[in-house]
Amino acid sequence: MLHVCLLAAALSAQTAQTAQIAQTALSERRVAHDIFKQLIEINTTESVGNTTVAALAMQKRLLDGGFAPQDALVLGPDPRKQNLVVRLRAKSGAALRPVLFIGHLDVVEARREDWSTDPFQFVEQDGYYYGRGTQDMKSSDAMLITDFLRLRREGYLPDRDIILALTAAEEGGDNNGVEWLLRTHRDLIDAEYVVNPDDGRIDTDHGRPVVLELAATQKLYADFQLLATNAGGHSSLPTPDNAIYHIADALARLQGYAFPVELNAVTREYFRQMAAFAGGPAAADMRAILETPPDAAAARRLSADPQYNSTLRTTCVATLLAGGHAVNALPQRAEANVNCRILPGHSAEEIRLQLVRLFDDAALAVRYRNDDGSLSEHGPAATAMSPPPLRADVMESLRRIGADLWPGAPVIADMEDGASDSLYTMMAGIPSYGFSGVAVDHDDRRDHGRDERIGIGSYYDGVEFFYRFLKALTSPRAGHAPP
Repeated sequence: MLHVCLLAAALSAQTAQTAQIAQTALSERRVAHDIFKQLIEINTTESVGNTTVAALAMQKRLLDGGFAPQDALVLGPDPRKQNLVVRLRAKSGAALRPVLFIGHLDVVEARREDWSTDPFQFVEQDGYYYGRGTQDMKSSDAMLITDFLRLRREGYLPDRDIILALTAAEEGGDNNGVEWLLRTHRDLIDAEYVVNPDDGRIDTDHGRPVVLELAATQKLYADFQLLATNAGGHSSLPTPDNAIYHIADALARLQGYAFPVELNAVTREYFRQMAAFAGGPAAADMRAILETPPDAAAARRLSADPQYNSTLRTTCVATLLAGGHAVNALPQRAEANVNCRILPGHSAEEIRLQLVRLFDDAALAVRYRNDDGSLSEHGPAATAMSPPPLRADVMESLRRIGADLWPGAPVIADMEDGASDSLYTMMAGIPSYGFSGVAVDHDDRRDHGRDERIGIGSYYDGVEFFYRFLKALTSPRAGHAPP
């Protein structure tokens, strides 16, 4: 009878423990949900938004969660564009330099009339969370805040400080937060290396993991103004000398133009590894472009995929268009913005001159647009930084955790086809690596687009990923292998 009682007591204790674990997991999920919802519903666009509101909201959560005021700072040069810097301090006597995670709080503009839902309402529908920033990149911001709070609550003591900087003006406008912090408060965010969830990605195919891409380098961002002007006149006397036609002709040339195919050490290795498991004609084409010279027909076929196209070459595309001053007058002025993502090794000025040659129109001005919107006759001569060596501890942690959460998907180093704040940290001499904890189907990338969304399961997988990743990089068993 005693044995039966002991067994019953043990089973009861086990049941209670299981229930407690389930309750804790449910509580963690609720916190992750509420933080994500709160961030999505704070408008942080350049036009009317405010990253300070978002930074203060996250600061309050951190302070309520036990962080000291000096370890959860909100600061910046613009009242509307403040940045949050939070530090989870290492155990006493730790000698390793910090690791810095960066993410931006601002989002791209979104108009209600373009969306099926309100872009600044957190909508759960058909297995997805909808809202501006769900992919780019308030999901990762929310994941990291959730995990910092969890680590603090658990009393976790890393063997190096972990810093998180959530910043303003990555998507455009002046007072970029990362640049400002590096320039004026380097001590707050100085680190041995950077992880940026705004780079890299987890590609899936109908939910099946395909590849985990670590961004080891990135393109250079540049905007150019195309401007045509003339005397105008009465619309009843049309002439070929029309500012709008000049712009239209130039954009038609741009639409039909492809910059040369160019591979670097990172993208060459990316296609070599992708070819090993892609299969079919695509794998053959990937091997063919690795030849010297690259097979032109294979490059054309791969370029039909926007992602591969952007990996193969510099890309430039029209993003804004304006012209004319009255419905009954010939236009005296027309302009367009051309946005370029430039391969490493090339400068904005080099691409500006290439556009001038392409348009071949003396009546068309091509000017570089600075971050603050001002215009310059020439672009910067600086080129994108060379990629840093891949750190063994980062790669090993990604492979180990990735194998658990996204089994069967290899970790492959790649070039980020956009541009991000890693540009500033790399220029400051801090090796920077990009990896997003967000899994998105290859054909469902909606960042910067309408009806932006993330799979509900994908979001919570990301929360779990960063929790494990933060610990893997900052605990003794990680090994801290050098680059």
